[in-house]
Parts: sequence; C-alpha cells; structure tokens
Amino acid sequence: MKRLHFDIVIKAPVEKVWESMLGDTGYRSWTRVFSEGSFFRGEWKTGAKMLFLAPFPSEGNEGSEGGMVSRIKEAVPHLHVKIEHLGMIANGVEDTTSEKVKPWAGAEENYYFEKHSEGTELRIETDMDEQHVEFFERVWPQALATLKQNCEA
Repeated sequence: MKRLHFDIVIKAPVEKVWESMLGDTGYRSWTRVFSEGSFFRGEWKTGAKMLFLAPFPSEGNEGSEGGMVSRIKEAVPHLHVKIEHLGMIANGVEDTTSEKVKPWAGAEENYYFEKHSEGTELRIETDMDEQHVEFFERVWPQALATLKQNCEA
C-alpha cells in the first residue's frame, strides 16, 4: 500500500470548498473523472457508514451499482474528513471479508481544509494498492482541477 498526496489552493472560503466537495451536487461533479455517475450514500459524520458508488450496468443487470463500503473515522466540519475503506459493494451486496478486499481493507482517504492567504488549501492523503497508483496519480489532479473550477466560478 502506498500513500499518495495531492494538494491545491482554491480561491474560495473553506466553507464553500467543503460544501462543493462534500455536498451531493458538487461531489457528483468533481468525482466523475474517477467514474462517470459517481455518488455517495451516507453522511459526512464521525462514525457514519458511507457508500461510494457508481452505476455499473451489465447485460441483464441494468442500473446496478458498485463501489466501496467505508466509514467516516472522523469529520470536523470545515477542517478535515478521515475515511476508512472497509470493502466493496456490488449489486447491493457488501463484501468486507473476502480475499479480494483483504489486501486493501483499512485503507484511508483523508481530506484537510486549511485557510490560506488566497482562500483554501485542500490536501488529500489516500492509501492505494500498487496496481492503482498510476491511475490515481493521473486522475486526482483532474478531479481537484474540476473542484477548483466549481468553487471559483
């Protein structure tokens, strides 16, 4: 597991960046670069269960969803969110114990929001298995650029 780091300065107040990143509409916008149609089910509150989902239609299974089962380890509004990924979900079935998820179960994804002279500095830390590092090193900057554009518009 490798920990990746990304950061960006956004010319907007912390409160706006928080809402644009974690509100339903904003989340769907900036995460589409990871997977078109991405969304979440849950609350950004300490201890809450969170499902990070996207539609994965397959033949005879239109409208199915897949993604990750996670929990919010800690959320302090306008300061940080710490996420622990627990497993996967496919066709409504959660998997937190199979051999397929064991190598990365417990991986963290953390967002830090800090006031900056130009607005907000957003820092991301995310644990990634080696086979996905290249994809996320390419796509996270695109996602953050979209978030920045949304916040500064």
